[in-house]
Amino acid sequence: MDFALSSQEIMQAFQRRAYRRICAFLSALFTARRWQMRSGFQAQFERIKNRYVVPASLLQQRILMQKRLSDIPVSVLDLATIAQGQTPAGAFKRSLELAQQAEGLGFLRYWFAEHHNMESVASAATSVLIGYVAGGTKNIRVGAGGIMLPNHAPLVIAEQFGTLEALYPHRIDLGLGRAPGTDGLTVMALRRNLQSADNFPSDVMELITYLGPRDEAARVRAIPGEGSEVPVWLLGSSTYSAQLAAHLGLPFAFAAHFAPTYLEEALALYKQNFQPSQYLPQPYAMACINVIAADTDEEARHLATSFYQVFLGLIRNNRKPLQPPVDEALLDWNEAERLTLQQMMKYSFIGSVDTVQKGLQSFLDKTDVNEIMIASHIYDLEAKKKSYRLVAPLFNRQTNG
Repeated sequence: MDFALSSQEIMQAFQRRAYRRICAFLSALFTARRWQMRSGFQAQFERIKNRYVVPASLLQQRILMQKRLSDIPVSVLDLATIAQGQTPAGAFKRSLELAQQAEGLGFLRYWFAEHHNMESVASAATSVLIGYVAGGTKNIRVGAGGIMLPNHAPLVIAEQFGTLEALYPHRIDLGLGRAPGTDGLTVMALRRNLQSADNFPSDVMELITYLGPRDEAARVRAIPGEGSEVPVWLLGSSTYSAQLAAHLGLPFAFAAHFAPTYLEEALALYKQNFQPSQYLPQPYAMACINVIAADTDEEARHLATSFYQVFLGLIRNNRKPLQPPVDEALLDWNEAERLTLQQMMKYSFIGSVDTVQKGLQSFLDKTDVNEIMIASHIYDLEAKKKSYRLVAPLFNRQTNG
C-alpha cells in the first residue's frame, strides 16, 4: 500500500521542522492499520492518512525554496585595474569594454570601488568613472561599491550622484563604505580630520536626506540631487554597517572578496534586525567574492597567480600594477603569508565552470544572499572576458538589450 511519504521525503520534512506532524502521522497510521487489519475500516484509514500526510506538492515546494544560482542576479565589482605596462587611460578603456560585455551577458550591476594611492587601482575618482562607463553602456546599472563617505562631504556626494542620475536615469547605484580605502598617511591627505569616520551614521542620513524628496524650505539643498532617490546601499567587512543597514532599512553588501571573517555573522545580524522602510520592504543582501573561471582548473589556477600577487603586495605593503601570471611554484611566499592569503581568499572560486558552479552553489546555500557580485583579478583582458562569459549563464541574467 502506498503511504505517500518515502523515507527520503520524511527526512526532508524532518529537516524542515515537520517532526511533530510526521510523528502524529506515524502514530495515526499504526492505529489505522490495526483498525484496517481487525475491522477492514479502509475509509477510516484513508481519512487519517490524508489528514497527516505531508502532500508531495508541499514537500516539493519546500525543497524548491532552496535558492539556486539561476534564481539570483550576478554583478561585477571593478577597480579599473592597472596592469603592468598599462596606463590609467588604458585601464579606463578596459573597464568600459568589460562593462559593455557584462551588459550583453546579462549582469545586473557594474560597480567601481574608491581606493587611493594604489598603483594597481585607477578608480579613485569613482563618480567620474561611473559617468564614463554609464555613458558607454545602455541599460546595465552602474554605481559605486563604494564611495568611502568619511572622505567626502555628504552634500558633494549627493550633488555628484544627483548629476549622474539626471544623466542616466534609473541606472545609478550609490554604495557607501566607512573605511578609508587607503593607508593612514593618505587618509590624512584626504580627510584632514581622522574623526570623520565616527560621524558615518549621521553622514549617511544627511546624504539620504539630500537625495530625498524636494524640500524648498530646506536651507541646504543638493541641486542636482534632491528628488533623485538614488538607491543607497551600505557596504561593510564587519558587523557595523550590517547593523546600521538593518536599522535604516537599506540594502547591504559584504566585502567577502578581501575580508571574509565576519560574513556569516554580518548577514545574520542584518536579516535578524532588519526594519522595513520606505526604501526596502524586506532585507536584501549581496556578497562580493572572487571568481576566476577558465576551461580547466589548471588554467584557472594559473590565471589566479596574478591575483595571488596582488594580495601578497597588500600583505607586504609592496603594491604594484597587476602582474602577469607565473608558475605558482615561483611565488616567493613564506608559510605565514600563505596562511594569511588562504584566509583572505576564503571565498574565492577558481576553476572550470563545473568547479566554480559547485563552489558558488555551496556558497549560496550557506549564505542565502539575494545577489552575488564578483571581482576577478585577471591580467589578460581576453581571459577576463572569457571568465565572465563562463560565469554568466550560471545566474539569472538580465535583459539589458
